[in-house]
Amino acid sequence: MPKVLISDSMSPLAKEIFESRGIVVDEITGLKPAELKAIIGKYDGLAIRSSTKVTADILSTATNLKVVGRAGIGVDNVDIPAATARGVVVMNTPFGNSITTAEHAIAMIFALARDLPTASASTHAGKWEKNRFMGVEVTGKTLGVIGCGNIGAIVADRAIGLKMKVVAYDPFLSAERARDIGVEKVELSELFARADFITLHTPLTEATKNIIDAKAIAQMKDGVRIINCARGGLVVEEDLKAALDSGKVAGAGIDVFLEEPAKTNILFGLENVVATPHLGASTNEAQVNVALQVADQMADYLMSGAVVNALNMPSVSAEDAPKLKPYMKLAEQLGGFAGQITESAIKKVQIEYCGQVSEVNHKPLTAIILKGLLTPLLESVNMVSAPAVAKERNIEVSEVTCEMLEEFQTLIRVTVTTEHQARSVAGTLFDRNKPRLVEIRGISIDAELGPNMLLIINEDKPGFIGALGSLLGEQKINIATFHLGRDKPGGDAVALVEVDQPVSAAVVEKVKALPHVVRALPLSF
Repeated sequence: MPKVLISDSMSPLAKEIFESRGIVVDEITGLKPAELKAIIGKYDGLAIRSSTKVTADILSTATNLKVVGRAGIGVDNVDIPAATARGVVVMNTPFGNSITTAEHAIAMIFALARDLPTASASTHAGKWEKNRFMGVEVTGKTLGVIGCGNIGAIVADRAIGLKMKVVAYDPFLSAERARDIGVEKVELSELFARADFITLHTPLTEATKNIIDAKAIAQMKDGVRIINCARGGLVVEEDLKAALDSGKVAGAGIDVFLEEPAKTNILFGLENVVATPHLGASTNEAQVNVALQVADQMADYLMSGAVVNALNMPSVSAEDAPKLKPYMKLAEQLGGFAGQITESAIKKVQIEYCGQVSEVNHKPLTAIILKGLLTPLLESVNMVSAPAVAKERNIEVSEVTCEMLEEFQTLIRVTVTTEHQARSVAGTLFDRNKPRLVEIRGISIDAELGPNMLLIINEDKPGFIGALGSLLGEQKINIATFHLGRDKPGGDAVALVEVDQPVSAAVVEKVKALPHVVRALPLSF
């Protein structure tokens, strides 16, 4: 029975969902890193918010951990490369707090437009400075949205409802999508030049880091107002302060900071800055939503293999998971077979998905094939880490699909190119769920793989089968199944023999010494 640790405070509904799915749950919050490291090895899943730091050091003892679920969008507190290397799926909940974060950005727009925080403080102090706080209307103003994904699109929708004009910069925003949500797609320089308000809704990447700096601010209108409810590091805080001091920027609404928790910051104390402590996702509704989503996603993965909103492996829906299951077994066998017969450095892997399998989500199948292929070299590799390991080793991986087949309804072929040669193996499903090898090195064969196999490449000459049977009998090795294939009479041949026990190195050497044998390899599955 899977076991999950909830290490940050979240809605009690999360625990209820886990338990309703048959998962054991421990709720232990406020753990110090050393304390978490000491107990994490007992758990299959770890559910967190922003407080728990999932570092490489903690992951080093997470011997059973399969999934980390972040109730929220940001995963800055998770070492994703380290998790990937250990085969741990990292999930987040990118949509659970979208409306809440978008509404916070809209609230910032109003707060800046009407100087609400400063006016409130002044009124509480009994000053009644009515003439001091001359605001601006948002109606008719231009809002520049940087990053028009889920949250940015919601902000744009709300702003359009306020009769604002919306221009958007997002390299991934299509012209059709822009029309659908009612925004004008522009380049970043044009957005800076036209916007009265600018709001950021993009992740922090190398491309977006410091996207608003002194150079960017110089392109903006005098009196622009800037809102950042996305990520600290998108705005250069020193440059923003200088622009606020000079009046170039009339005001800023900042919910996120370069260093958090932000106990001190150069923007603190400025009257034209509305500062909040990373409240973008802080509503009762959002916290319930993300807790429910992360529990559902983690439970789906642990109980059925479904993968949703993962940052380090392809998604597999709960609907797709049962469809993929028989193919996963076939992919595992093909990858394992190819890996065990490959003896030199791999340069390239091509995977062909033909027939019915071309219609399913084959990304997870590729990951499983790569796992099997790389396992003989790296015992700790798995389907999460395999694609990253292949990339690190400069192995070119390609996927090809084809719709029609003459002989089979479905087929997967794996071709491995090494420093010296290219070799392929192909398989299909019989009765929809029984994996069978149908091709080895271009030679047709019909073989079901068992736990212990012996692969022999030989010349197609009389006497070979008898000699092999006699040798194995002398060594007290019982043959379970015997599969043969050849390219032509007297040409290259393949024998794939299932035996009842592992074949020792000494017996393999005796097989190699038989007449007409070119190569012999023990295989295990």
